[in-house]
Amino acid sequence: MTGVATSVDPFTEEIIKDKLGAIADEMGVVLARTSMSPVVYEVLDFACGLADPDGQVVAQTNGITVFTGTFQPQIQSVLRKFGDDLAPGDLFATNDPYGGATHICDVCLVAPIFDGDELRGFGVSITHWVDIGGGMPGSIPPDATEIYQEGLLLPCLRIGRGGEVDDGILDLLRANVRLPQVALGDLQSGIAAVRIGERGVQELCRRYGAGALTAAIRSLLDQGERLSRAEIAHIPNGVYAAHDVIDGDGVSDDPIAVQVVVTVHDETLEADFTGTAPQTAGPVNCSRGALESACKTIFRAITAPQAASNEGAFRPFAVRCPGGTVFTAERPAPTGWYYESAAFATELVWRALAPVLPAKLGAGTYVSLCATYVVGAGEAADDVFVLVEPNNGGWGADAERDGESGLIATPDGDTYNFPVEVIESRFPLRVVRYGFDTSQPEGGAGRRRGGLGLVREYEVLDERGAVSYGSVGAWRRRPWGLEGGAGGTSNALGYVRRDGTVSRHGRVARME
Repeated sequence: MTGVATSVDPFTEEIIKDKLGAIADEMGVVLARTSMSPVVYEVLDFACGLADPDGQVVAQTNGITVFTGTFQPQIQSVLRKFGDDLAPGDLFATNDPYGGATHICDVCLVAPIFDGDELRGFGVSITHWVDIGGGMPGSIPPDATEIYQEGLLLPCLRIGRGGEVDDGILDLLRANVRLPQVALGDLQSGIAAVRIGERGVQELCRRYGAGALTAAIRSLLDQGERLSRAEIAHIPNGVYAAHDVIDGDGVSDDPIAVQVVVTVHDETLEADFTGTAPQTAGPVNCSRGALESACKTIFRAITAPQAASNEGAFRPFAVRCPGGTVFTAERPAPTGWYYESAAFATELVWRALAPVLPAKLGAGTYVSLCATYVVGAGEAADDVFVLVEPNNGGWGADAERDGESGLIATPDGDTYNFPVEVIESRFPLRVVRYGFDTSQPEGGAGRRRGGLGLVREYEVLDERGAVSYGSVGAWRRRPWGLEGGAGGTSNALGYVRRDGTVSRHGRVARME
């Protein structure tokens, strides 16, 4: 079993497949437990996984759903730039949205995995850094008009050789982020995760042989493809369309029209976003990689949502969209709030297919991640605190049951909100209220009602005050009903000043 076999017995094959999944899960546990940032260890804003030598994902742990399709393009950016110069102990970093990443805050680490002199795959970790420089603490200014305002861009760099990180890179990071201890701590957490992946794959090679590992991976990818094709075959062939509107881009409140045409043919499915509005001045744009990843999210939901994720599952699926749209923005467009448009891409495919997949897809959701920031001065003169939090809302009903209440939006998948106790212990804030919004009982009326949204209310305790900003999308647009059901209610970000005045907003660039 330690030779160079091109096939492997079914029992060993299943063991190897399960071990690959277990390695990815161990990577995630290590990253979360060693991170210094609550957005990682509480909210789980990360992803880890393993890929084959071509960059095809073979195993991935839970975390941010919209990271599902970003591993491969980021690994391929490494292969394009360094493919002839890879060695054991190398480490690469990128956060370039135009090189396969989502936005600058999501730092991807890629480590090639060697068995002797042979490349056997890659370990990958993606971690949301709570600050990476730029125009605002938290690095996602809602009124950014170019990517350079959003922080330090890492254009697929080799940051380590022989297992050691370049000291010059560490110095560069320290000098460009507001929370260097947290940032470098999270860098080390990501490194630990990919090294766990490296160790696990090398152990598989030693125990079962590199040939058996290669054969098991090939079988795993083929199995994913077969499963997807079998599920697509149950969807009626046809052409299905949907359109929607994104409420403003952070610079302007003008509506942004988006649309999709989904074509189902036998065992393949295509989503074509031609006709979507051009890229915007503000940061709700997403890059092509983020669009494809968002579409893969809904593709998995209608094919095999419980199956382990691998690139083979997406072989029967294609995404089309011309360049330069809000879904396929081009440099130097800002992408800080990419998940706003990415969520709409998911929702468009969902909406197009919901009438023909009533058992799998219900009515519309609150769609926006509703991310809010509260930032202020820390205890030291050069210190700041940054609370970044996605907020949960209601999901639509289907024919059999009411919608789910208080769930995270589709881009974030398996993530969580901050526990109240963590917020109050780490930040000069009090959570005054956290509960279901029962003030608008008419939302989503029908045979089955939509799920309830949530209200989360903070009080700033520091007499020096604080600054808030956020991108609460769909503050005009209402979640769509299905089969005659009424639409849901919109989202909002509200502020109560010391003098008692109240204001209600969607996207907010700065509120003292």
